[in-house]
Amino acid sequence: MTEILFYHLTESKLEDALPPLLDKSIERGWRVVVQTIDAERRDALDTHLWVYRDDSFLPHGTDAGEFAAVQPILVVADDGNRNAATVRFVVDGAEPPPVSEYERVVFMFDGYDQQQLEAARDQWKRLKGEGHNLTYWQQNRDGRWEKKA
Repeated sequence: MTEILFYHLTESKLEDALPPLLDKSIERGWRVVVQTIDAERRDALDTHLWVYRDDSFLPHGTDAGEFAAVQPILVVADDGNRNAATVRFVVDGAEPPPVSEYERVVFMFDGYDQQQLEAARDQWKRLKGEGHNLTYWQQNRDGRWEKKA
């Protein structure tokens, strides 16, 4: 069964919280797809992942790129999975494909963005109603993740 996690951002922005989680995914040998809401946001995240930290490198590309199928991390603006990822990050309130296609799905949402908060609540209710096991993580004041449910 798919492991489904909800990450509630309260102390940092997605641009700060996402890269360390992607680093951990790569360390574990996972192929990842990051789904956002549109091509403009996809391209902004792609640019950010190249420069977010001087001492780190996240091998990635976008679904608009020529080598999308071979990317360990693929940033997309739709529900595609061109790199055959087993882990999907759903950000910015994007609408995910069926979660059963993945081993792990992570919803990351900004707790100060009402639209993202409502989208996450709707996803939680829908997935819980379908019988999935869900976990909910929220940032503490130090920006660390604490399991709340």
